[in-house]
Amino acid sequence: MTRASGPAALAVEDRLLRALAVLRAVVLANALVLDVRRLDDAAHPRGLAGCLLLLVAWTALATWGYAVPGRRTPTLLVADLLVAAGLLLVSPVVLGGELDATVPGFWVMAPLLAWAIHWRWSGGLVAGVVLSACDLAVRDHFTQANYGNVFLLLVGGPVVGLMSASVQQMAEQRDVAERNAAAAAERARLARAVHDGVLQVLALVQRRGAELGGEGAELGRLAGEQEAALRALIRRQDSLGTSPAAGPGADPVAGPVDLAEDLARLESTRRVTVAVPGSPVPVPVRVARELVAVVEACLDNVARHVGPAAPAWVLIEALPGEVTVSVRDEGPGIPAGRLDRAEREGRLGVTESIRGRVADLGGTATLSTGPWGTEWELVVPVEG
Repeated sequence: MTRASGPAALAVEDRLLRALAVLRAVVLANALVLDVRRLDDAAHPRGLAGCLLLLVAWTALATWGYAVPGRRTPTLLVADLLVAAGLLLVSPVVLGGELDATVPGFWVMAPLLAWAIHWRWSGGLVAGVVLSACDLAVRDHFTQANYGNVFLLLVGGPVVGLMSASVQQMAEQRDVAERNAAAAAERARLARAVHDGVLQVLALVQRRGAELGGEGAELGRLAGEQEAALRALIRRQDSLGTSPAAGPGADPVAGPVDLAEDLARLESTRRVTVAVPGSPVPVPVRVARELVAVVEACLDNVARHVGPAAPAWVLIEALPGEVTVSVRDEGPGIPAGRLDRAEREGRLGVTESIRGRVADLGGTATLSTGPWGTEWELVVPVEG
């Protein structure tokens, strides 16, 4: 049986069960009035009085139990249904004679609706079948009134369950839409801040570096590359956040996209050779974005520590359930202890830009280095 899971769905369930608590009190009052009037005519007045005391006590206990989500256990719901079924079955014994109305009367709708709200249409159907069977078992004759009671139980439970499920789903979708709208607003704010600050500074460095020449020109070139990459990232974020195809509740970074195509574009801006498989490598957008960022961080290290003209190679392998990206250069390698020393000094390029990003994707980043050069092997799991 399916039940509410998210905070929004749980809030809807809380509200519906609070309304049910009021209904439970109303139908209890109705049952008490009817049964007290026929107390003297009952076959076992003390038995009927005991049933009424049980009805009052259980109504109070059930109202207390359903008030808190942690107390809405299967034990509580099953006990609620058993109380209703038991009162139906003992009605001929305590009332005697020809049975016009059972002891609980309309009170049985309270457990029925509780099952429908908590376990949706399947819960409403199960509770309706149980209560209908008990009601028919105590009848000597199957009348039009009996048929109407059974019909309402069998139809009302699943219908209320479907309505409960629909309202809960709409509440969850509304929450997702509100979160997406808040995220889009935050992206727009950050984009403005980046545009007004970082992008303008990078553009200024690019222009001034070209005017200075020499090392300044190289610095300007690198600033231009970073400006272009940052602008592309902002555009991609905007397109993902505002795509109408995503719809409420959709993951805006679900993908898939071709990782091989994204990495192959690096050849136009970097001194790198990218070897890709003969077929596309589809991965979620977030995985592709993070892996491209990791590869760019590796290539930045090559340009910084080996030389701006040093060649590098990127290899992509698509295996069942995972994708492997290797980044290799032919530099002098990384001296032993250098990465640990850099991390202690607060320079977290390798820790955060490479290993941190891959770890967030659930993968591993393995470093191999020596006089022959440096190679990063990035292994990331990919569903499907």
